[in-house]
Amino acid sequence: MDQRPPRAPYASLPDRSRGRRVAEAPSPTRGDFQRDRDRIVHSTAFRRLAHKTQVFVPLAGDHFRTRLTHTIEVAQIARSIARGLALDDDLTEAIALAHDLGHTPFGHAGEDALDPLMADFGGFDHNAQTLRVVTRLERRYAAFDGLNLTWETLEGLVKHNGPLIDATGAPTPRHAPRGVARPILELDALFALDLASHASAEAQAAAIADDIAYNAHDIDDGLRAGLFELDQLRAAAPFVDECLRDIEHAHGALERGRLVNELIRRLITRFVEDALATSARLLAEAKARSADDVRRAGRPLIALSPAMATAERDIKAFLFASVYRHPDAMRFRAHAATIVTALFDHYRANKRNLPLEWGGHFAGARDEAARARVVADFIAGMTDRYALNEYRRLFDPAMELD
Repeated sequence: MDQRPPRAPYASLPDRSRGRRVAEAPSPTRGDFQRDRDRIVHSTAFRRLAHKTQVFVPLAGDHFRTRLTHTIEVAQIARSIARGLALDDDLTEAIALAHDLGHTPFGHAGEDALDPLMADFGGFDHNAQTLRVVTRLERRYAAFDGLNLTWETLEGLVKHNGPLIDATGAPTPRHAPRGVARPILELDALFALDLASHASAEAQAAAIADDIAYNAHDIDDGLRAGLFELDQLRAAAPFVDECLRDIEHAHGALERGRLVNELIRRLITRFVEDALATSARLLAEAKARSADDVRRAGRPLIALSPAMATAERDIKAFLFASVYRHPDAMRFRAHAATIVTALFDHYRANKRNLPLEWGGHFAGARDEAARARVVADFIAGMTDRYALNEYRRLFDPAMELD
């Protein structure tokens, strides 16, 4: 029996789920959203996240975030927000745990290399790839491909950043330059995801948790890697300076490691507390009495206050310049692009070097676009280590990422 406090009227309820694309008998011991979460955790794609880059190369140190540790941290923050707002924390956690399953090796550097290679075949987008993973590429069950997740989890993965189309069916500004990704449109045609509406409050909570975790932990990893100093960060982000002043007032001079850890803890706490207070106010103002009221609100209802949104943008702008575009990061991006490009071109021309199962998919593809997608799926599923080892085996045994 579920012993958690009652959920809010605007929460998603598992017994009111819109169901799964392939009908299944209910579990006698778990709710539908619990089952989604468990299927994600047990998937092959989830395990691979342990060896995929977040921002720094995992091989460079044991204490830097990987895509898996980032995902776990996002899930913890998302669950805290969901509990604080009386949302369904199982659904929130499922979306948070699955949100990065489509990421390539080498983080965004791998995606940025793979996308232009796929430009003539529909492009490559990690959000759309996540959808391919959970609806097609995981092959664990006898009755269906993918994980056969509930409508609510799929919706959250597709729309956690907002609607994809407007009321006329035209792509929203975020998607206008390229249009909505083909894998999303293909699923929507089979299992309509209401692409013109916002997602559930649970999906919005997972999205804001991703931003909070990303910023806080990239500060931690950036400082650990020596890419910038605290004085540079506090000069660029007044909110960080405020937090550091509070720490100094309360504790005096702390050793650097303890000071950084206290800063990260306070940043996460302040952002989560602000999200809870702001979201509660927005939900009340919207008079949300159901999950669909949240979807139809016309704006996100899980959000930061204007002041904290400014603080978040300040931090993100600093990290972009100081971490993501640091010379060390740019050198890593160049090596990653070399590896991904070489592997993509090689496998398209030499299907015999694909593993047996993938070679079968390649041989059975109906046209050049489908064959290219098979190669992109294979590369996107690689870990950093596997991709590097394949490049060394095929091209350059001396290749290094640093």
